[in-house]
Amino acid sequence: MLGDRLETYRDRARRMLTQAFRTEHTPRQVAASFSIGVFVTALPTGGIGVGLFFVFVSLWPWISKPAIFASVAVLNPFVKPVVYVASYQVGGTVLGTAPLLSSDISSETARTAVRQLIVGNLLVAVALAGIGYLLLLRLTLAHRRRRGARSDPSDSSA
Repeated sequence: MLGDRLETYRDRARRMLTQAFRTEHTPRQVAASFSIGVFVTALPTGGIGVGLFFVFVSLWPWISKPAIFASVAVLNPFVKPVVYVASYQVGGTVLGTAPLLSSDISSETARTAVRQLIVGNLLVAVALAGIGYLLLLRLTLAHRRRRGARSDPSDSSA
């Protein structure tokens, strides 16, 4: 069951990215669109992020709709908990706060945990967005080179 769900997300991301590779957008626009999507999706927006995608698409015509929405399939519900745990850890390291292992939950402990999560999440989101940009730029260029090589007839007989 879990494997089927993961396969569904993988297939959806693959379809959307392939569609993005084939759009009239430049490779940098496709990569930037995906990168923006990854950044927003990595944040704890509670679903508001997807609504932001519609705003971005309507405001900026250079945004690749398939690329920005593919980020939701990549950072799916199975991946998001890992992002949040990593964010919490990164935030604790950056802020120099000790791990919160006590069973005594006070308002100060909660504020520290939230601060740690937000700082770490911003850093993780920036890192994932940067990695996503570089990866999508390379994938888009490679896809278009392969597609161009397949569609251009060879002139070796001339």
